[in-house]
Amino acid sequence: MAVIRDMMPAFELFQPTSVDEALDVLERHDNTWVLAGGLDSMDWFKDRIKRPDVVVELGSVSELTGIRASGDGLEIGAMTSLRDVVANEDVRSRFGLLADAAAQVATPQIRNQGTLGGNLIQDTRCWYYRGGWPCYRAGGNICYAGTPRSMNREHAVTGQSRCVAVNGADTAGALVALGAQMLVRSAGGERVYEAEDFFVGPEIDIERMTVLEPGDLLTHVHIPGDWAGARFYWEKVRDRKSWDWALASVAAAIVESNGTIERARIAINGVAPTPVRLTDVEDLIQGMPANDDTGMAAGELATRGFKPLRHNDYKVPLARNLVRRAVRGDMA
Repeated sequence: MAVIRDMMPAFELFQPTSVDEALDVLERHDNTWVLAGGLDSMDWFKDRIKRPDVVVELGSVSELTGIRASGDGLEIGAMTSLRDVVANEDVRSRFGLLADAAAQVATPQIRNQGTLGGNLIQDTRCWYYRGGWPCYRAGGNICYAGTPRSMNREHAVTGQSRCVAVNGADTAGALVALGAQMLVRSAGGERVYEAEDFFVGPEIDIERMTVLEPGDLLTHVHIPGDWAGARFYWEKVRDRKSWDWALASVAAAIVESNGTIERARIAINGVAPTPVRLTDVEDLIQGMPANDDTGMAAGELATRGFKPLRHNDYKVPLARNLVRRAVRGDMA
């Protein structure tokens, strides 16, 4: 087990004032770390689990902050604080799903400092991995959470592939449900990813949570206007009302006409290594009434094939009922 020392290893600090300058530093140096709000980074550094040679701190890159109109949607800088996302009137009035999700990240103090980009690209919260155990994700040859006698109450019930850690980003599911796009820049140019493709599972790369590679920067999140003003539903279940990560969450954007569902996007998180878009559920409920019977059918389909571990079988009915309530649209 790792020995926790409240002392950070030495590194060289760069504080660029533009994206181009930041990318230049990342291209010229190896073993780099990009620091946004710094909340998760400092834990990694103090526990000496991560030992970068170079840290690139983005607090002075003004082009990465702010929320602005983009076509019929919005563009949000990756360094925009979660507090500002929650408070922004355009986000609240047109894309309230994201505001609701961001408002339940951790505590007000953390939302003041934490950024949207930092929340999206944070590493998994698996305590074996974060405690320095040499698991698959850390380059070892075992998943400690997946052994018969493991403590795995918070781990995945679907999407496991050697690693059973889950995605912990509250805003991720909301952005998947909103059909958002992630804008990524590197020295080679800009790439755009659909939100559901931005996150990668262990079957693709067991040591990463997103498509980001060394030298990449997530610069902006674009939310198209397709789902503006839809009926949104967000619910996060956790052990404590503040600070905690989700045991499971659901994010839904649903367009109805006279009580009938015309189209929907639904994502669940906290149950797999990535946010899970429920495309089969979306297809099932299209053209059906937004009632409890439809919700029950959706919940059953959403959890079909789940494979719980020793201590997390409760996540199956939990996810089922979250989807049911999202389709039904109330908390009854």
